[in-house]
Amino acid sequence: MTSACLKNLAWIGVASVLALASSLSCAESYPSRPVKIVVPYTAGGPVDQLARGLAERLGKSSGQPFIVENKPGGNTIVAASMVAKAPADGYTLFMASSASLAVNPLVYRKLAYDPDRDFAAVSLVASAPLVMVVGNSTPATRLKDLIPYIRGREGSFAYASNGNGNPLHLACALFGSMANVDMLHVPYNGTAPALASVLAGDTQMTCDIVLSSMPQIKAGKLRAIGIVGPRRVAALPDVPTLAEEGLVGVDAAVWFALVAPAATPPEVVAKLNKEVVKAIDDPAIKARFSAMAMELGSSSPQGVVDLTNRERSKWAAVVRKYDIKVE
Repeated sequence: MTSACLKNLAWIGVASVLALASSLSCAESYPSRPVKIVVPYTAGGPVDQLARGLAERLGKSSGQPFIVENKPGGNTIVAASMVAKAPADGYTLFMASSASLAVNPLVYRKLAYDPDRDFAAVSLVASAPLVMVVGNSTPATRLKDLIPYIRGREGSFAYASNGNGNPLHLACALFGSMANVDMLHVPYNGTAPALASVLAGDTQMTCDIVLSSMPQIKAGKLRAIGIVGPRRVAALPDVPTLAEEGLVGVDAAVWFALVAPAATPPEVVAKLNKEVVKAIDDPAIKARFSAMAMELGSSSPQGVVDLTNRERSKWAAVVRKYDIKVE
């Protein structure tokens, strides 16, 4: 080997060491300025409160403020697109939902971001269980009554959702598929008008996150048929799961994960993951959000990827069956 080659190898070795040292230094000093967490929903809602609770603890542990920025719109697409194009330095993060990562790629013909290519997963954060509810104009009080009631009104029994292609729409569609019932879907622009339509009797049923429907359930204005998931929730302990009522396989929840732009240094992602896991495991924050019917739970970055893949596979079958597409 010539002396020139040896010199080149030496410089390559030095460059590699310097790059590694720089990377480790970056991770050790991160964060050195405020970090932004972009939330795809309006201020004051449950996801906003979740993000602010997490931001407060991350700020305390890191010594730098974590600031929540609300960017609602387009079924999380506005926020997702913004973060996908942000600098990959760990200072812009995204509170992604199951819609952002698993559902939108299935239902939108054109999507302004690629959830697999554009993001680096950090950790799961929480899931929001769903409950199936009917209005008082619907006489069924149990699932065993509701299914034959729907079958007697196939073609006219309508369920509401907070938007076409939304995870809540897919949850109701999954129920229809598993129960072998034919229902009309009526999409609304948001949860509030969807619930209002059920309360008014314009539609007969919806699937919603527990927190949104809980006040109306407790006031006797909506009737909870069952939890759309594997276990009961502490906020509604007397409401059985659909599986307990005899319909196995209808398992849906809206879940949330913290992600960063795709090229964020792995050392920064690892540091973020460590701090998020520590924050989520805090009993005080778990108790706070349990009262809001949100189940907190962290994971490795790979855990986010695995959940996304499982959910996308499950919902793809529902999307194909009902030809659910959003322009």
